[in-house]
Amino acid sequence: MNRSEVSQYLRENHMPTVWCPGCGNGIVLKASIEAIKNLNYNKDDIAVVSGIGCSSRATGYLDFNTMHTLHGRAIAFATGVKLARPDLKVIVMTGDGDATAIGGNHFIHACRRNMDLTVILYNNNIYGMTGGQYSPLTPHGSYSTTSIYGSLEKPFDVVELSKASGATYIARATTFHYKLLVKYIQKALEHEGMSVVDAVTQCPTYYGRYNKVDSGPGMLQFFKENSVPLSKAKTMNPEELEGKIVIGEFLEVERPGYVEEYAKLQKRLEVINHAN
Repeated sequence: MNRSEVSQYLRENHMPTVWCPGCGNGIVLKASIEAIKNLNYNKDDIAVVSGIGCSSRATGYLDFNTMHTLHGRAIAFATGVKLARPDLKVIVMTGDGDATAIGGNHFIHACRRNMDLTVILYNNNIYGMTGGQYSPLTPHGSYSTTSIYGSLEKPFDVVELSKASGATYIARATTFHYKLLVKYIQKALEHEGMSVVDAVTQCPTYYGRYNKVDSGPGMLQFFKENSVPLSKAKTMNPEELEGKIVIGEFLEVERPGYVEEYAKLQKRLEVINHAN
């Protein structure tokens, strides 16, 4: 995509972004725009909802129907938008803390309900905006402002969490694998039901600096060298997969979702009310 193709989807008067040099959030944002353009969606038919965090600033730059909401509550607001306007394509742009810490309950229940939402989870393994604290997705042993001796906690695996909770499309790619990221976001947008794209992105300012990979290009190189396609990962043992990022499409199934069931209930009630 050239500059003019990208800029038609942006509020350029809100530029420059607040993102640090080397941050991967712009890559995820551009991949999302490219996926939307490939599908020829009308901008007025899209709603993008975010919570609080570095990634959640994306809604301020996108020229769609957008909502910048409360910390951890993006999926709750997005659920309301989808039920009120089921004709809209509703996208949630969220971060690892916003989605899996304070917003974790909303995330798992949206998966359980198979809400017709596309969740693009900007996964930079850290709380970037609030000072570099470790998040539920920070790898075990990694350093942060709140784990100066290495994180003691085992992180969530977004793919396994989404799968166990009931999402029906799940994929993961890194910002190094840009074309894959576009492909997976595009498929997530086309999918009816809860779709989750774990977009692994870089934060050189906090995660990288504390873990001795303090540049954007350096972190992209790390993603290149440490990512494993799902097909190959299936042939590797747990020791070989230690510290690796498994990328690919993990699940794509069809099952009735909450929006569909809610519409059926509305029709039943209309029949009952008319009969009375």
